[in-house]
Formats: sequence, C-alpha cells, structure tokens
Amino acid sequence: MKTSDFYYELPKELIAQDPLEDRSASRLMVVDKHTGEIQHRHFYEIPAFLQKGDVLVINNTRVIPARLYGEREGTGGAVEILLLRRLEKDVWECLVKPGKKCRPGSVILFGNGLLSGTIETVQEDGNRQIRFTYEGIFEEILDALGQMPLPPYITHELKDKNRYQTVYAKYDGSAAAPTAGLHFTPQLLEQIAGMGVEIAEVTLHVGLGTFRPVKVEDVAQHHMHSEFYRIDEQCASVINRAKEEGRRIISVGTTSCRTLETAADAQGRIHNGSGWTDIFIYPGYTFKAVDALITNFHLPESTLMMLVSALAGRENIMNAYAQAVQERYRFFSFGDAMFIC
Repeated sequence: MKTSDFYYELPKELIAQDPLEDRSASRLMVVDKHTGEIQHRHFYEIPAFLQKGDVLVINNTRVIPARLYGEREGTGGAVEILLLRRLEKDVWECLVKPGKKCRPGSVILFGNGLLSGTIETVQEDGNRQIRFTYEGIFEEILDALGQMPLPPYITHELKDKNRYQTVYAKYDGSAAAPTAGLHFTPQLLEQIAGMGVEIAEVTLHVGLGTFRPVKVEDVAQHHMHSEFYRIDEQCASVINRAKEEGRRIISVGTTSCRTLETAADAQGRIHNGSGWTDIFIYPGYTFKAVDALITNFHLPESTLMMLVSALAGRENIMNAYAQAVQERYRFFSFGDAMFIC
C-alpha cells in the first residue's frame, strides 16, 4: 500500500483558520462504513445517530502552552522550543529551532531568566533532551511564558486559548489538541448522557508524531512516535461490559481510538493501566474494540487518513473527502466533523 493512495487535492481556503463561536455548529458528515452512504448534517444533531447503551469514549488530555521563545545564553540568539513529552520531572523531549546552534551544554533563557533550559542530549531524529531549572511551579511558569502550539497550517492568532481545549480537558500533557472533541459543548454532553449513552474517559497525551508527514512511499515502513496513555479501571469496566452485551463503542477522535486499540487484547477486552503506544493503524488492520468513530477531516497522505480508511474502507473515505471538498466543508483542527458508523 502506497502513501500516495491517500492523497487528495484540498483548496487552501477550506483549511479552517478560526474556531466557530458555537462549538457544536460545525457541520457533520455521517458515513456508513459498510455501504459508504453519506449524510450531511450539523454536529448538534449527533444525538440522532447515538442510541441508549452506546459508550462514547473521550480523551481528557489537556493541551499545554508548549511553544516557548527564548535566547541562547551568551549570544542572545533567538531560539524556539516546542515541548513534546515529559521524560522525567524537569526533563523534556523538545523540538528546537534553529537546531544546529543548540548543541549539548547550550543554555537557553526564557522570560528574562524566569526559566532556563540546558540541552543534555541530541537524539537521532534531531529532537533535544532539555533539563529545565526555575523557581516556583513549572506549570505556572509555562502558563505565563508559553503559547499554544497551533499547527503550522493555522496562521491566524488564537484569541482564546480555551478554544484549543476540549470542554472536558483535565490532565496536562498534550502538544496538540484531540480535535474531534472540540465540537462538544457541556450541554450536548449532558443531552447525550441523558439518552442513556455512557461516557468513558481515557487519557492520551498527543505528541506531534501523530501529525508527522509520512516520508516513505511504502506505508508499512512508517514508524510512529510513542505517546503516553492511561486507562483506569472504571473506564475499562464500562467498555468491557458494553462489549460483552454487544453495545457499540464509539471513539471520539483518533487518539481515543489508538488508546483503546492499544489496550485491547485479541478478544477486544480492555486492560486498564498506562504506558506508551506507537500503534499505527492502516488498511488491513482488524479493530478489536472500536465500532464507530467521531473525527475531523485530516491532512492528505497522513497516518490519520490511513486510520479512518482502515475503519471505513479507503474507497469510502476517498469518496467522502471528495464530497467534503465539493460541499465546501472546513478542514483540519478547527474544521468540521465526520461520524463513521
């Protein structure tokens, strides 16, 4: 299977630059994964496609203001850092620009020295391991100095940081938002729960590896970066009981989907616990836990295009995307939604 099999033409003006004022007002494309049949609706109509007994699985990770701007000690040279994942209390794996001048031993100062980082090692992929020193609480300093790490295709300034968070975000750790969840409002979730739909929470801290371009033509040769996930006993119990009773497991987002598929055994039973996952789902994969998926519209030739194609079939997805372009849907992080069921 080739990476180019997942390419489609996208007019630049269809890339959503700003979130809608009403989260649930985004459009919703409903795709039948068996027949490929398509319906055009709005996200606030999602309850019409849910039923009592369904389990909706959400990712409660919270995006941290992971982009920092600083300067090299001694030279004053400008440096941009993106926190990717925490390795230990004050040590992070980071993306650093410009990388060539940031060698092991280099010290970078942020906020006039309020925070400093020493580069300890350079990894094979060019990412840096940085140890931070500061006085006080790291998260508070990060809130003061950091910026939301919006994807490069979003060029507008985000006026409200909370619009790049889900309304149910709890645990700090992501370098990017689980964007399928951005469409939910507290009122919509309350309505869904009132229907008898169970809502289960998992945590997967989204790294940029999920969004890395696939640089190999043979899909099977691509390797995902690892991301930290956690599933508690209560969540596993809710999902396992539903599976035993033949009820649907609906994943909100590809991150929740990858978490469940990582934690599921061959029989589809979810095991609680935490760890790192580099699961790569592409056509040919047999889903063990997830029956349906709420997701956004993804970049051409991306691993996320491959994941949704594995669930709904490549032809169905490519046809759905062609229709989305024709119908002028809004694409990517702040764009519209798709429900594959």
